[in-house]
Amino acid sequence: MPSASERRRVPRAVTRHDDGRRRCAWCGVDPLYVAYHDAEWGVPSRDERYLFEMLCLEGAQAGLSWSTVLRKRAHYRRVYDGFDAARMARYTPARQARLLADPGIVRNRLKVEAFVANARAWLELREHGRSLTDVVWGFRPAGRRRRPRTPGEVPAETAESQALSRELKRLGFRFVGATICYAFMQAVGIVDDHQAGCFAAARRTR
Repeated sequence: MPSASERRRVPRAVTRHDDGRRRCAWCGVDPLYVAYHDAEWGVPSRDERYLFEMLCLEGAQAGLSWSTVLRKRAHYRRVYDGFDAARMARYTPARQARLLADPGIVRNRLKVEAFVANARAWLELREHGRSLTDVVWGFRPAGRRRRPRTPGEVPAETAESQALSRELKRLGFRFVGATICYAFMQAVGIVDDHQAGCFAAARRTR
């Protein structure tokens, strides 16, 4: 989903597309973005590998648009061993240097290092008998709130994302600020911010 500043520039209610479906205004008409909105964004997932991937990719988005990262995701999966944390945790400085030279990913040293640090934090969790799934879903908001009517009504962060950010940082994860954590929570369905009137909102009402 677009960043908070981008969302403020899209103040509309849901948009009717050529296929007759009404979708969140931020979705636009890019087929890749539409497919992501329809089939993935906001769908609850407890798959640990997927959660790890999305946490990393949301961090890679920092300062960029999600569409930029979405277009690079297939390449990210190739060069990061399918987001196999056990393999990523063993990446050497030489391997990280090769990643920094790869135009198919976001070539930011801190972000490349964060992926490796996150993999090591994931392994540390497992060694202590915990899972990333249990950690992140433990911050699911209680109750239900009014569904947003426009993208501008969606918060950039919440008390729950702030708490999740603090816990992930404590556990050794990087690029997990409160805003990044909220975007992650939206993406994996911990919260559901599809706009009122979006066909996906009706489908995912809980």
